[in-house]
Amino acid sequence: MATIEKRSTADGKTSYRVKIRMKGEKPVTATFDKLTDAKTWEKQTETEIKQGRYFQKAEGRKHTLGELITAYLPEAEKKKDSRNAKRHLEWWKERIGEKYIADVTPALLSSIKDELATGMTTRGQRAPATVNRYFISLSAVLSKASGEQGYLETNPMTKVKKLAEPEGRVRFLSETERDALLDACRKSRSKMLYPITVLALSTGMRQGEILSIRWRDVDFDRKRIVLHDTKNGTSRQIPLAGAATEELKTLLAVKKAAKVQTIKPIGDELVFRGRGGGSLNIRSAWDSAVKAAKLDSHFRFHDCRHTAASYLAMNGATLLELSQILGHKTLSMVKRYAHLTEAHLHNVVERMNTAFLSGQTGKE
Repeated sequence: MATIEKRSTADGKTSYRVKIRMKGEKPVTATFDKLTDAKTWEKQTETEIKQGRYFQKAEGRKHTLGELITAYLPEAEKKKDSRNAKRHLEWWKERIGEKYIADVTPALLSSIKDELATGMTTRGQRAPATVNRYFISLSAVLSKASGEQGYLETNPMTKVKKLAEPEGRVRFLSETERDALLDACRKSRSKMLYPITVLALSTGMRQGEILSIRWRDVDFDRKRIVLHDTKNGTSRQIPLAGAATEELKTLLAVKKAAKVQTIKPIGDELVFRGRGGGSLNIRSAWDSAVKAAKLDSHFRFHDCRHTAASYLAMNGATLLELSQILGHKTLSMVKRYAHLTEAHLHNVVERMNTAFLSGQTGKE
């Protein structure tokens, strides 16, 4: 039920105070200078209250996006890609943090998408995949606001179209490039860069996976590394062989020989520790090694994973085997290496024909 009360001040000014009372809801009021405006607001608000949208809308004008991002940051730190998620959210906070959450509309987000896609950074223009990651990070905040917090009716991000991402590239090192890169890593000021790169080229592990390995995860007897926290959220066993095994054994031997008193048992320590025992940051050392090896500046650490996969494919690994080694749940992600297995597939068919059908030519 709604009532409109006409009010007049001593100086002759008139206003109209609308009060809406509905069973099960708290009363809402608003004041207008014109009766027509008061009636319009009354009808619109009654409809929104009945549909359960009004109080969400009101809450959305009490909280800014910046406030919600600040509250969400501790949760972002638990994400697998926490460093990038936090960086994205800080960018959003600086860009539109002062906006009320109700004003973060699909139209606003779409305009910022174009800004992100065309803007330049110190490392060049952002790739479509990078732009999409910014939106994925913010979508988590908006999803919470439209869900358990009840500040929004729906997540506005669901109405923003993602940028089309090109098929994943396959950039792998030639023999000359590989030797140059490993030589540059061996000479790096970061003593850990060489064994880390060898491990990446040998196993195809992601950078984050390598940097999160603890000594208890390395099983020399069974020749494997067990990853407990992967991008896909499942554990994975990584075969360990060759140079990677030797590098890890050398690191462990040096550690044991040092006989340094530690708070934690060796097994609990990170294999590649940063200062204070935390995660190691190799970005600067990696960029310097890429430059010293005279590789193109766009060669990323992740391309070591592509290199390992390409070498495996060229040495006869099937797509199923590649997916198991790289930790992909489906074959779609490893189809980019299919052309590298063509020679192997031909040899498989040729061997089968030689073994079983070689005597059938010319028979009637």
